Amino acid sequence: MTDQLDDPTPPVPDLSEPLRRAIGERYLQYALSTIMDRALPDARDGLKPVHRRILFAMRELKLSSSGGFRKSAKISGDVMGNYHPHGDAAIYDAMARLAQDFNVRYPLVDGQGNFGNIDGDNPAASRYTEARLTQAAEALMEGLSENAVDFRPNYDGTLEEPVVLPASFPNLLANGASGIAVGMATNIPPHNIHELIDACLHLIKAPNARDETLVEHIPGPDFPTGGIIVEPRENILEAYRTGRGAFRLRARWQIEDLGRGQWQVVVNEIPYQVQKSRLIEKIAELIQTKKVPILADIRDESAEDVRIVLEPRSRNVEPEVLMNMLYRNSDLETRFSLNLNVLIDGRTPKVCSLREVLRAFLDHRRDVLLRRSTHRLEKIDHRLEVLEGLIVAFLNLDRVIDIIRYDDDPKRALMYEDWGRSHVRAASEAAYVSPLDGREIGAEEEPSLTEVQTEAILNMRLRSLRRLEEIELVAERDRLMEERAALEDLLEDEGLQWTRISEELRETRKRFGRDAPGGARRTDFAEAGEVEEVPLEAMIEREPITVVCSGMGWVRALKGHVALDTVLKFKDGDEGRFIFHAETTDKLLLFGSNGRFYTLSCASLPGGRGMGEPLRLMVDLPNEAAIVTLGLHVPGRKLLVASDAGDGFVVAEEDVLAQTRAGKQVLNVRDGARAQVCRPVEGDHVACVGENRKVLIFPLEELPEMARGKGVRLQKYKDGGLSDARTFTLSEGLSWSDPAGRTRTETDLAEWTAKRASAGRMAPRGFPRDNRFT
Repeated sequence: MTDQLDDPTPPVPDLSEPLRRAIGERYLQYALSTIMDRALPDARDGLKPVHRRILFAMRELKLSSSGGFRKSAKISGDVMGNYHPHGDAAIYDAMARLAQDFNVRYPLVDGQGNFGNIDGDNPAASRYTEARLTQAAEALMEGLSENAVDFRPNYDGTLEEPVVLPASFPNLLANGASGIAVGMATNIPPHNIHELIDACLHLIKAPNARDETLVEHIPGPDFPTGGIIVEPRENILEAYRTGRGAFRLRARWQIEDLGRGQWQVVVNEIPYQVQKSRLIEKIAELIQTKKVPILADIRDESAEDVRIVLEPRSRNVEPEVLMNMLYRNSDLETRFSLNLNVLIDGRTPKVCSLREVLRAFLDHRRDVLLRRSTHRLEKIDHRLEVLEGLIVAFLNLDRVIDIIRYDDDPKRALMYEDWGRSHVRAASEAAYVSPLDGREIGAEEEPSLTEVQTEAILNMRLRSLRRLEEIELVAERDRLMEERAALEDLLEDEGLQWTRISEELRETRKRFGRDAPGGARRTDFAEAGEVEEVPLEAMIEREPITVVCSGMGWVRALKGHVALDTVLKFKDGDEGRFIFHAETTDKLLLFGSNGRFYTLSCASLPGGRGMGEPLRLMVDLPNEAAIVTLGLHVPGRKLLVASDAGDGFVVAEEDVLAQTRAGKQVLNVRDGARAQVCRPVEGDHVACVGENRKVLIFPLEELPEMARGKGVRLQKYKDGGLSDARTFTLSEGLSWSDPAGRTRTETDLAEWTAKRASAGRMAPRGFPRDNRFT
């Protein structure tokens, strides 16, 4: 008590654990709802709840494959109002996808109107389109009226919906599925029904069949848009064995000969789920940026089919080389991921192998067979009961007519009349005296006919009272007795069950297999056939050009080798800085004051009709960095690079080539220093001149050759830094241009020759005032 008085602050309850538990429980409920009721398909029928409800609602609307169409708005409205209380737009989108033959291998909805296209255009509004079921959808629902599957109440308890569809074929693999749940996802490619059923039949014969054997029947996916799978067989087998993997899919193309050595490539099948319009835009962008220099143009000549025409720029390269470059740079080659994550029993998510998915489908078919057989057996028993009563009535027709005409209670009289047959066990009621013969039917007597049989006799039509009808009833009874015996044998013998399932699968294969319309395999298999890297020179027409770059960094390429002293036009306030001859197959090296080298292709330079384009749009040269030099790349040549701090080294040109727009850092510059010099190495000595006009000459061998770094000290300065440096042959002397434009050569250079990193001596008389050698 004393402690409580001393501490007036009440204790704070610990709410962290209950809050954690509450959030965890609610999030778990949401996650399970997403996994089971939205994102993951059922392994038995391959459908998500929204697709299952759409098909069932269309069945309830009697939209058979041979009947009429109904407005899509009516269908989505019924689905939303009766079974799926979500947005009508989402329901319509799901239904529209089931009708798109470029998305679904075996469409389940037959659409009439604009349901979208392979270009990526959206379907028309639901009020404009109509739909009905396809034969494949009807095959998925065969047996719903025969108690083949369980039903459950809909969301408001006013109707019932199937938990799963009977599914006559393995729709999960036939049409594929994709979805993203909480913490898991699924992505299943479509396959060929004929191959799937062949694998199922083999699995029935050999329940312990290995995945390797099943892959012999199912070599890989069969995409609705065709294409060619170039994934190695061992990778496909591993993907089917583990349930995870990927398939490399390429477009299908052919060469059209235009005569006179001209040709063009025509793409008639593109990879699955690639939008044709987006693909063409991407390839057009490659042409514009000249990432595929050999490609000159692309045209879309598609009508009902796909026809994309690719025109090459040069005939010097094989078509395989062009397509190989497009495979690497566009969606003409894609990778389709496989993630066989499904609800294996309608409740448990699991990443399954190919064998496990087929096993789940076959077990479901056996359950459906048993339930349908039991239901049929009950119907036969009911009908046999009725037939027995009708046959009794025909054998005692006059007595039946008398009872119906004169008895006050014909139903009771018929039930307790002695028809000369074994009594049917049933509870009797109070004694009754027949007014026809005065016979008292006591409470102790048992009825001869059941209530069902009596109702059937009373409901007979007069036209049925023919001798021929009696013969038909006896024949029907005998036929049903034979069918009943067969059903009892089927329910007791598992071997007969699998035989019946095999027969049903063969019938389904006949309806949707490779001999049926649209049932043949569309996706083929081939080796990847990687083409070796081809030099750029082989892909580009070699033409002479003149490269012109202004002081502000605007570059262009004039056709042909024009005179280097030609007067050219530049933007106001700009002037020419670099001009040299080149060819379209050459590469340009740009050295920035930030010490980075950038590589450009002469074939990608803008034409010379205008003022050109800024170099900074072609490479990622920062605005604060200046252009030190721009020139042609010469294989095998070496460069002298140096900063204005006087540090530098020799680097091979192969080591400065950049593969990206960002360039390649070669000369490290820090503490405010900037790259100052980049010259080809020609000779055996190095000449340096500083801002203080002092010149130093030392042997080239004193400079290290490096691929990247700060370098070593070239010349020592008290004030200022390095102005220029170059290499030369000592025996030929050092040359420079004097202020009058004349070339002067100094051969006696002993006064300026010293060791590297010396201060040097004042420049010779007549040396340029800008402290540069050229």
